[in-house]
Formats: sequence, structure tokens, C-alpha cells
Amino acid sequence: MAASLLAQARSLTTSRTGIAVVLSLATAAGFALAALTSGDRATAQTSAVSEAAEAAKGAPFTDEQKAGIRAIVRDYLLQNPELFLDVQTELEKKLEEIQSARLKTSLKENSADIFRRPDAPMAGNPNGDVTVVEFFDYNCGFCKRGFPEVAKLIDSDSKVKVIFKELPILSKASEEASRVALAAKKQGKYWEVHRDMLNSKGRLDEETALKIAGKLGLDTAKLKADMNAPDVTAEIEKVREIAQKMGINGTPHFLVGDRSIAGAPENLHEQLAEHVKAIRASGGCDVC
Repeated sequence: MAASLLAQARSLTTSRTGIAVVLSLATAAGFALAALTSGDRATAQTSAVSEAAEAAKGAPFTDEQKAGIRAIVRDYLLQNPELFLDVQTELEKKLEEIQSARLKTSLKENSADIFRRPDAPMAGNPNGDVTVVEFFDYNCGFCKRGFPEVAKLIDSDSKVKVIFKELPILSKASEEASRVALAAKKQGKYWEVHRDMLNSKGRLDEETALKIAGKLGLDTAKLKADMNAPDVTAEIEKVREIAQKMGINGTPHFLVGDRSIAGAPENLHEQLAEHVKAIRASGGCDVC
């Protein structure tokens, strides 16, 4: 019966306005549900199709009919509130599918900027057979929590290349910290500064980031000059552009080839390692 109802309703939508479609579907659902609860399945199907067909002819609903429809649907939903969980589950599933499709398309279109920029901050093996990309913010608590798992992957797999995408989205202070880290790259110390900043406690900004870099022996005067250099600004802006195209609006976000991990799950290292293994088993990554 459900399939028949859907087929009937869908066949009507070609000649309906948006409101009429909604009303015809509501009518069908309302009368069907009312009849089903009383055990009269035949009446349910007949009433639903008949009402939908009447709506398709353009016959307007009276205020009384509209009120009746609302009452039927409301009562049914109140008696079956678990339906909202079903709807939410299906919505989340649909959104995940949309995001996954968008991500794959964006990966193909922007693969060079994501995986193969020669000046991108990185760690691990520069010639690694699998590339992991992390979008992060130095003031993101989940980024800090996930860092040991990323470091573990770098230490345990000598064939992995990890590219870091500075995405300071939380505050101006986050951008200041990112600029210091990118400036440290000019002194050959990006990884060390990146590591110590993510291992630090508290809020990071220009002042605290420069202190960390100074303890590592970097020239802080040069860092101050370099942190506002055009190429540093261009790197931050480019990463923001890529993140927007891919629909990445939170940190951390990991890409392992064409596979994605949002956030920092407790088993992050395990997930990263499994994706790396799967890509190797499949013969390599098509986009990276």
C-alpha cells in the first residue's frame, strides 16, 4: 500500500504548486493513518488516492478540511514520537551522503592544491606513498587531543606523508598562531613549532606562539617580520578557500587520500592507519 500511495502522490506532483503537493500528501497520509489505526486498510488506500486525485484537480481545501488534516497528522505523531528519531536518522544519513559526494568532487577538482603543493607545511616522508592531510586550528581542543595520534602515525609509519592545512577559524588569536608557525617554516622549524604549540596548554596567540618558538631557538625578530609576509597570508587564504569548496567548517578534519575523518575520535590513530593500509592494498590513491 505504501508503495502505491507514493507512486500515486508522485504522479500528481507534475501539475501541482508546492502548497498543493504538501496538502495532497498530507491528506493521503492523514486519511491512510486514520483508517489504518481502525483496521480498515482498503478504506485507507481508497481514501488516500481519492483525496490526492481531488487535490490534483486543483480543488481547494476548506479551512475545516485543513484543520482536520492537521489534527490527524498531529495526533498520529504524538502517539508515535519515535518517528521523529527515524526522520532525524534518515536526514543525517542523507546529509552525510551529500557531503561525501561533495567531498569527492572537490578532491578531484582541487587535488593539486590539497596534496601536491611543493611549499605546503608537512611532516613524515616527503616522498611517502600515502598522503594524510589535516585541517586544524591551534586553539581547537579536539586538534590538541588528536595531535598525539597524528604524531604516532608519523613515528610508526615511515612511508606516510602528512600535510598540515592551517585553518584558523576560531579567533584572530588562532590566525596569529598560524602565522607564527608558517613563518617558522622559513627557518626550517615548522614541525617543531607545530608540535610544541599543539602540546601546549591554554590559548595561543602571537605572543604565546613567539615564546614557544623562542624556546626552540628560532629568531623571533625574523618571525615577526615573516609572519605577515605575502606568502604566509596567501597560504592561509588558500586553505580557507579549499575548506569552503569542500564544505569543511570544523577542525580537525583529516583526509587520507580520498577518505575523510571529521573530528578527533578516540581511536584516531587506528582509523588513520586502517585508511592508509586500505589505500596501499588498493594500489594507491587516485587523487593524491
